[in-house]
Amino acid sequence: QVTLVTSGGGLVQPGGSLRLSCAASAFTKDLTNIAWFRQAPGKGREGVACIDVRSGATQVDPSVKGRFTTSRDNAENTAYLHMERLMPEDTGFYQCASTIDKPYPWVQTRTCLSRHEYETWGQGTQVAVSS
Repeated sequence: QVTLVTSGGGLVQPGGSLRLSCAASAFTKDLTNIAWFRQAPGKGREGVACIDVRSGATQVDPSVKGRFTTSRDNAENTAYLHMERLMPEDTGFYQCASTIDKPYPWVQTRTCLSRHEYETWGQGTQVAVSS
């Protein structure tokens, strides 16, 4: 059973940047995708980015496209969420999650950003964007 540890959150001023890390105990052969989700106060959990850890292909939700990217370092069993030009509305609780045995094209489908598709979740980290 893979475990995920999320880190890198904190308080940042509007316009600033943060990089979140999702360290997996292992990128097992069946672990194919990692996604990033956030939950703002009073709102539901939404997917913001996902990555196929085998190919590096990604999908970023249009709401954050151009500001957020995701990447992975397979040697470190770690995925990253790079967030730039942060805005107060980016404030929320961020979690990474992993899923197994998805085909390569799946990362480009809408379900890659669906929380229902992921079996393993990190503990999450808080991001606060405020002056």
